[in-house]
Amino acid sequence: MAAAQGRFSDGADGMDSAKESSVPLPFRRAVDGLKKARLRPGIEIDPARPPQRLAPHAYALEAAVVDGEDDLADGRLILLHDPSGHEAWHGTFRLVTLVRAELEPEMAADPLLPEVCWSWLTGALEARGLAYGEASGTVTMASSHYFGGLSERRPATQIEIRASWTPREGVGGVPDTSAHLSAWCELLCQIAGLPPVGPTDSGTGVVSLPQRRGPHHP
Repeated sequence: MAAAQGRFSDGADGMDSAKESSVPLPFRRAVDGLKKARLRPGIEIDPARPPQRLAPHAYALEAAVVDGEDDLADGRLILLHDPSGHEAWHGTFRLVTLVRAELEPEMAADPLLPEVCWSWLTGALEARGLAYGEASGTVTMASSHYFGGLSERRPATQIEIRASWTPREGVGGVPDTSAHLSAWCELLCQIAGLPPVGPTDSGTGVVSLPQRRGPHHP
């Protein structure tokens, strides 16, 4: 399994000493935790440009679950840090994510799908014993039907999960970002249709939908 990689919000890992000294130590340690995470096979993760206005300090990663040349699901995870704390977060760190995938029609027709998808996130966190607060988010489905020159394509439904939560801070005010990234990658794999592995096998109320049939083709 490959270790996660990424960059600080100024767009560079190799900051000069002046810039690095301006980054709070808890944030640097939290980012180090993300970089040291060991991820399950089939996940490709890359640096991403983090948002500049959500918090004083931000760090972002983009990931995809791949099968050959096909992406089964993709997502973005952002670590935010405000040393002064944030009233809405009830903490100094916040994790924000967007995850999306295309579904087969029979899966999209499941009326419980939104609740199941949300359980993938909360279940992955709880299976790792991760304390968190102020979790919120949306699960959105959008269907596409094709006509004219595209009429041979099957109807498609894309599901999108937007969520954020406040990770519990540990020693030195640093959350276990490595474990949170692993939990997030489990969500990414679940929405891609892969079965859960590792801690989520222990049972935390997480519901699995039928396994993904394979990549989509026109």
